[in-house]
Amino acid sequence: MPGVEIPIEKWTGKIREVKLGGGKRKEIVLGGENTLPFLSFEGSVPHAPKVAIEIQDKEPTGWSQSLLHAWGDAVKDPANWAKKAAEYGAEVISLRLVSAHPEMGNTGAAEAKKTVDKVLSAVDLPLIVIGPGVAEKDNAVLVAVSEAAKGQRIAMGNCEEKNYRTVAAVCISDGHVAIAKTPLDINLAKQLNILLTDIGVPADSIIMDLDTGALGYGLEYALSIRERVRLAALGGDAMVSMPVLSHAGAEAWRQKEAKANQGMPPSWGSVEERGLVWEELTALTVLNAGTNLVTLLHPKSVERIKATISKLMGKK
Repeated sequence: MPGVEIPIEKWTGKIREVKLGGGKRKEIVLGGENTLPFLSFEGSVPHAPKVAIEIQDKEPTGWSQSLLHAWGDAVKDPANWAKKAAEYGAEVISLRLVSAHPEMGNTGAAEAKKTVDKVLSAVDLPLIVIGPGVAEKDNAVLVAVSEAAKGQRIAMGNCEEKNYRTVAAVCISDGHVAIAKTPLDINLAKQLNILLTDIGVPADSIIMDLDTGALGYGLEYALSIRERVRLAALGGDAMVSMPVLSHAGAEAWRQKEAKANQGMPPSWGSVEERGLVWEELTALTVLNAGTNLVTLLHPKSVERIKATISKLMGKK
């Protein structure tokens, strides 16, 4: 209505800017906004959320056939997979060292270093490297990864309370970014950030992984935790003002609804499109709740999510 003033919310805090890349890598900046997600009319949103594609260091098992079909033979070699991901529009490559898990190959530091070297040589995009999720193996492989990528400012995880000292130490010495992973709990996220900064990790070298529940599997809780973190940061709490990473793709595609093809009601539609919807809705939810970097698996999801981010940023 004419003459009606739209109320504008003003915040005292802002999200820290964290740079990834450098050296031989392209550079991106995450964070920097001083308003809620995409509300540029209320404040500044200098950097749009970025989209990463997750690749693995070994051919995936247990993946949806439609997902495997989308990548073809690229999944057999991480360097070729990274190149294909770049062609499909990835802004960041997220490499998961699955083979280092004791039950998935139990490879070690030498193999991790060799794989990272190959991926770094194959593409010039910023890189995330995620360990196998076992604290002792994470420490062993990430130390080697850090050395291989020194000077190129990659992000490494998972940096958790049970192993944060080792990961933090190599991030400090080699100039990398620590991915601080906690369960869906704002207090645990803040506590880990305090521990990391107390031992010398710069606050602008931390990305928070608040964990992600997929559509139908805790997505509403993932949304509420991100909203609480974002509101606390904008309210001035510096220890939760780091950018947020969400592995929406991996969480969505591991659920049965995204890949089950037998015994499903006809109203659920084709498994191919259903998987895409599961991934995209999960991604869009966490992006609108305050995620700065989202990792996806399917090339079509990457295309659609990037187009949606562009529209939300006010671009045609």
